[in-house]
Amino acid sequence: MKFTVITLFPDIITDYMGQSMMWKAQKDELIELNVINLRDFGLGDRKTVDDAPYGGGDGMLLKPEPAVAAIEAAKEQAAGRHMVAMMSPRGDRFYQSKAQTYSTTFDEIIFVCGRYEGFDERIRDYVDVEISVGDYVLTGGELPALTIIDATARLIPGVLGGENSAAIESFTDGETLEYPQYTRPEEFRGEKVPDVLLSGDHGKIQQWRDNHSQKADKHQT
Repeated sequence: MKFTVITLFPDIITDYMGQSMMWKAQKDELIELNVINLRDFGLGDRKTVDDAPYGGGDGMLLKPEPAVAAIEAAKEQAAGRHMVAMMSPRGDRFYQSKAQTYSTTFDEIIFVCGRYEGFDERIRDYVDVEISVGDYVLTGGELPALTIIDATARLIPGVLGGENSAAIESFTDGETLEYPQYTRPEEFRGEKVPDVLLSGDHGKIQQWRDNHSQKADKHQT
C-alpha cells in the first residue's frame, strides 16, 4: 500500500516513518511512502503558499493554487484505487474500524496536511474526504496523517510479523479494549502476575482475558 503526504514539513513525516516497524515495512516493500513538499508548488520567487484571509482575521490560509497543483500531481502518479484525504478538525472522526477499511479498500491514500489557520475553502473541492483524529486543534496535519498511516499500515499482512497480532488488539471489534498483559518478572515491587496466567491452562487463560477486556468508551462508526 502506498501513502503519499503533501506537507510543508517533509522531515516530520520521513523521520517518523524511518523508524521501527514503519521503516521495516518499507524495507520489506509492504508499504511505500511518498512525501511531496508543498513549497515546491509555491508561487513566485519566494515559493509563496499562504496569504491573509479576505475579511480580516488572525493568521494565514494555505492558498488554493499550490495545494491543488500538489494534489493533482499526486493523483497523476496515484496507484490503483486511491483516496485524497484532507486532515481537518471539521472532518469525520477516525476510528480503528476506518483503518481496517482503508487497509483493504485502497491501494493509496494521499494526505493533505494543513498549516497556519487552515485551508482556502476552495481546496476542499479537490479532496475526497476530510478526516479528524479528535476534538482538539494541532499546529498542522502531519501528526494526524501519521496516526492514520500507522494505524492502517500495521493492519497490512506481514507488517506486524505475527499473523494474529492485529486481530486481537484493542478496538478490533469496535467495542473492547485489550486485556491486561504481563511479562517477567513474576513479581515486581510486591505486585504479582495473576496465577491463572502461569497455570498453562489455555481455556482458563482465555476466560480470564475475556473477563478482563474493557468496554470502549465510544462506539466506533
